[in-house]
Amino acid sequence: MLVKTFGSAVYGVEAITITVEVNVSNGQNYFIVGLPDSAVKESLQRVETAIKTNNLHMPRTKLVINLAPADIKKSGSAFDLPIAIGVLGASEQIDEPERLSDYVIMGELSLDGTVQPIKGALPIAIQARKEGFKGLIVPKQNAREAGMVNNLQVYGVSHIKEVIDFFANENSLQPVEVNTRDEFFSSQYEFDIDFSDVKGQANIKRALEIAAAGGHNAILIGPPGAGKTMLAKRLPTILPPLSLHEALETTKIHSVAGKLPENSSLVSKRPFRSPHHTVSDVALVGGGGVPQPGEISLAHNGVLFLDELPEFKRTVLEVMRQPMEERRVTISRAKMAIDFPANFMLIASMNPCPCGFYNHPEKECTCPPGAVQKYLNKISGPLLDRIDLHVEVTPVAFSELSNSNSKSESSEAIRERVIKARELQNERYKNSPGMYANAQMSSKQLREICAINTAGEALLKKAMERLNLSARAYDRILKVSRTIADLAASPDIKAEHLAEAIHYRNLDREGWAGN
Repeated sequence: MLVKTFGSAVYGVEAITITVEVNVSNGQNYFIVGLPDSAVKESLQRVETAIKTNNLHMPRTKLVINLAPADIKKSGSAFDLPIAIGVLGASEQIDEPERLSDYVIMGELSLDGTVQPIKGALPIAIQARKEGFKGLIVPKQNAREAGMVNNLQVYGVSHIKEVIDFFANENSLQPVEVNTRDEFFSSQYEFDIDFSDVKGQANIKRALEIAAAGGHNAILIGPPGAGKTMLAKRLPTILPPLSLHEALETTKIHSVAGKLPENSSLVSKRPFRSPHHTVSDVALVGGGGVPQPGEISLAHNGVLFLDELPEFKRTVLEVMRQPMEERRVTISRAKMAIDFPANFMLIASMNPCPCGFYNHPEKECTCPPGAVQKYLNKISGPLLDRIDLHVEVTPVAFSELSNSNSKSESSEAIRERVIKARELQNERYKNSPGMYANAQMSSKQLREICAINTAGEALLKKAMERLNLSARAYDRILKVSRTIADLAASPDIKAEHLAEAIHYRNLDREGWAGN
């Protein structure tokens, strides 16, 4: 008897429906075809044991399982459950097996029939709704994630017997109900850390506020213990909240990567990823035999923080250059090319030299001649070209640290200003799809949007000549000054906005750190 069940395979951040055709006929042996990988081939052993453990019958005749379309490689253990249900339907142990075609079924089986969680439940649910399936059956741990999709009945199961009972009596399981909007909006502003915890460092907070308002990349340069990491970790608390569309995009990526906590729904806060400096190229940008998203994609719509930037391998840093420009990364293989979104803010930190005390107000640098420049040369010019703000971080004085009466501005107050600046930019770029912030301006838009007056031109010219700023700093200064003007709600870029933007180009100055 031939029976069809339906599963789903995830490629990139999208899902493709897979038809699991199971045929029981006269003959011997079990066969599974349709480009299965080792994990899918091994599913027959798990399926057989789970069926027998639950006092059900495993056919002893010829069993052929085809995963269609047969020219797409299938991977992972999530096909266990649709294969098992297909086998039971084909061997007439499930009544009315034609009802199986109304549902997409996914789950990994343990030998006792327990259903284990899977990756990519959200894109699977979106695809199931798109193709008009009545419902989706997934492991209980993935039910809330998949339940965010409207107009699709999602059932969470913990054992194969629950699935069998469901097809005997649909009332044996109740669909999961998730109030997506309430859950999403209720947890957007819940942070364990806040800028009010930071003593002093007003100039660094200002630089991070500008970075958040314009979506600019930034690098913090300072001695050890000055607070670079602490400040960077608080950046997500001042970013505008995720929209529902952004949250859905972000959740899909984390779902595919298996990074969502059990029984979770939408990602409600902007992600903050901080990979160790030993990270590999593939771990950072994505890839592998079955392409998976890397750290830059997991930071989509959020922040990628690279602590101790010069300690990262040069090749690792260089592979980021193209994704930073295109805001996506394409993983190419012989038979497929998969796009992962990678629209992130890069925040990096570094010591100014190997010993960490170059330009320190109190401690002397012990590095030999040329060591400072050699250390900075670990970061390529093209990568620095994509970083808008270069900020020097100085140690906080004891008087500020010990002053219990001093109150720092809270993240909420800073975030309100950032949101207002972003609203101006949303209006400015409403006719430019995919653009949301000043950092994304093209050269053509730069000339139109960042026009400066005669006084501003004179200031910029003098700064470039006197401070020996490089040519590549010109565009970055204009973009940052536009963001500073937005924070001040100024329609025009004024001289003071340009002066502040020029201040944030330390690494472009000839003579800085021995240049």
